[in-house]
Formats: sequence, structure tokens, C-alpha cells
Amino acid sequence: MKKLNMLYTGLVIAATMGSAHAQMRIEISGVGSNQIPVAIAGFANEGVSPQKISEIIKADLERSGAFKIIDAGVIDDVNNIDYSGWKAKGADALVVGTVDALADGRYDVRYKLLDTFKQAKVSNLDKAVTAQFTRLSAHLIADDVYFKLTGIRGAFSTRISYVKQEGNKSYQLMVADADGENEQLALRSNEPIISPSWAPDGTKVAYVSFEQKKPVVYVQNLITRARTVVANEKGNNSAPAWAPSGNKLAVSLSKDGHTQIYTVNVDGSGLRRISNSAGIDTEPQWSADGQSVYFTSDRSGGPQIYRMNPDGGEAKRVTFAGSFNTSPRISPDGKTLAYISRRDGNYQLFVLDLTTSQELRLSDATDDESPSFAPNGKYIMYATRVGGRKSLAVVSVDGRVKQRLTAQAGNIKEPTWGPFMQ
Repeated sequence: MKKLNMLYTGLVIAATMGSAHAQMRIEISGVGSNQIPVAIAGFANEGVSPQKISEIIKADLERSGAFKIIDAGVIDDVNNIDYSGWKAKGADALVVGTVDALADGRYDVRYKLLDTFKQAKVSNLDKAVTAQFTRLSAHLIADDVYFKLTGIRGAFSTRISYVKQEGNKSYQLMVADADGENEQLALRSNEPIISPSWAPDGTKVAYVSFEQKKPVVYVQNLITRARTVVANEKGNNSAPAWAPSGNKLAVSLSKDGHTQIYTVNVDGSGLRRISNSAGIDTEPQWSADGQSVYFTSDRSGGPQIYRMNPDGGEAKRVTFAGSFNTSPRISPDGKTLAYISRRDGNYQLFVLDLTTSQELRLSDATDDESPSFAPNGKYIMYATRVGGRKSLAVVSVDGRVKQRLTAQAGNIKEPTWGPFMQ
């Protein structure tokens, strides 16, 4: 929680613009298989809080597609629960809580998750938080409910980053909650910003900026706003991707005449070439265990996805279906590859089961780009075009649950989903 508080505090202090109001409109379609029925009660006295805790929890769980939400009204006496009554209403579990304003200006947020069958408490949390962290406390409660009822870690308290473009000369690198709320500005530029990538500790983002009239790779600290030039070689410097250790990045550079994959330390030292082909090698992505780098290469004639050792050596082709596959992203467990494939002239999001070689198309759109896995591996965020504008979309890895996040203004693209915070 301490790291989360530091990151959120840093963003609030550093941001030159931002809002506590909704930044995106979320549309949800489809449901997960075997939804768990959960009753969520309004938290007693939550009107004293700047955020309505129970509504945020409800929205998080509903958005996941894993739960059937039952509105439980407001339960003031959280110590006297009619378990049989809630079981009869079809609820397997019940979420209740209270919010109290403390004398020091903080808010005491308390929650319980109750099992209606066992008539027992499954989990509880008690956090005293400042006003700016009431939203975070709600996301953390939703994370706890998700984990206790599914066995999978929730990702509601994580952050996302993306680029917002307004007009031809306004580019903004934004950071927001995973639901698109609490949007904060990390960088503004009159030149394009592309390819943001989160550091494993969640306090820094690497990206490519064209402010020097050419693509240059930077790393920016989201708390202090200090930034470092990581790659500014001759030609193009692009596609930064963090190593799981957090001490180096893989990048794509054209310094030797055609684009190849290199690794470089976070401070810009130790540049080392790791791919060696006569074609274009680009878009590197590390596996979570640090044992592989996935990348796009046209060495076989058209763009396909390959895998190699982080120290270089032989590259093995991974994708074979379709003649155009780019933007590889590997799931946290290393079992699923997400990518953009061109089929019948459409650019669409696909996933490949690396164990069975089974491929699944997750999008019905025609212009998808920039997939990014949630840190729990259960959802993928990507950019897509809807009605002539770029917006963000989220889909479950089985394709059953789909969300679209539409900005109030401008195009939003180049999303990247941040890591779990410890």
C-alpha cells in the first residue's frame, strides 16, 4: 500500500492537469462463463466520503464479467446479517462496509466479504485513508473480492497509460486508473509521443518522443517527473520494452542501417545488439521470466513474430497463420501470445495458445493496435478505431467480455497496462 500511496501522491502533485471526474465512458458487452452472484450493499455512512465506495466496487466487479451483481441497498448494521435471506435471493456472497470521517480529516473505510452458504466472514479490510485515496481503497476492496471468490488476483487498483491526441499538435501522455478514471497528465508535447511502456515497479514509464524531430527513447519517473534519454542513436530509436528486472530495456534501433533489436541499461549505457538479420527486427517484448524476447521481423518475407534468447542467438518463428502478424505481447504466465494480425484487409487482435497452437480472434473491428495484458493475464487492453476516432477497448482472453472506453475528447491510443503494485 505504501508504494501505491507514493505513486498516487506523486501523480497528483506532478500533474499539471487532471480531474477526479469521469474521463471515459465505458460500454460493457458479453458476460463471463459461470458468473458468481454477489450482493453489494451501499456502505453505511459513505455519503461523508468524497467517493461513493460501494459504487466503485460494484462497477469494478461488473466490468470484469466474472460476477452477477445483486443490488443490496444500504445495510447499516453490518454485524447483524440475515445470511439465509441473502442466500434465498441468490447471492453466494455479500459485500458490506462502513465509512467514517475521522477527526484528522481521513476516512476510515471498513469492509467485509461474507459467505451466505457458510454464514461466515471470508475476508475484511480496514483502511484509514486521505480523501485522494478513497477511490484507491475501493479498487483494493474490489481486488480482494475478486481474489477471494475466483482465486485470481484482481487488477482494479492498477494503472494504465496511453497517449491522447487533440488536433495535429497536441500530444499528451496520460496515466489513469484501470477504469479510465483519475486521469493525470504525465507529459505534454507538440510532437508525437508513442510506445509507452511501464517499468516493473510501476513508478516509471519508457516512451518514444519526436520532440527532437526524430524518435528518441526516454524514461520518465512518474513521481519526480525527472526523465532520462535512454536511446538517441543515429536514425530511429523506438519500441522500448522493460526487462522484468527493471534495470534494462530492449529497443529497436536503425543505427546500423536497418532496424534491429538492442538491449540498453536504464541510464543509456551498455548498448548491445541482440538480433542479427538482413530484414527489419522490431517491437521487442520480454517474457515475464526474462528468458525470452519476442519480436516482429520480416526476415521470412512478411512481418511475423519470433522468439529469441535475451542474449541473442537463433530466433524461432512463433506465428504461422496469416501473412501479417505484429505487435507481440506475452501473457504474464508465458502461455498466451497476443498480437495484431491483418486478415482480409482488417487489423484485428488475436491470441495464440503457445501450448496448443490454437488461435483465437478477439476483435470484430478493422483497425486494432497496441495490445497490452492486464498484470493478472485475464484481460487485454488495446486501441481500436470507432466512428473515425481512436478509443481504448478491453477484452477478456477468452473473448467473452468486451469493454470500450471512449474519451470525452480527442483520440486515445498506444495503451499500456501497468504492473501490480506491492
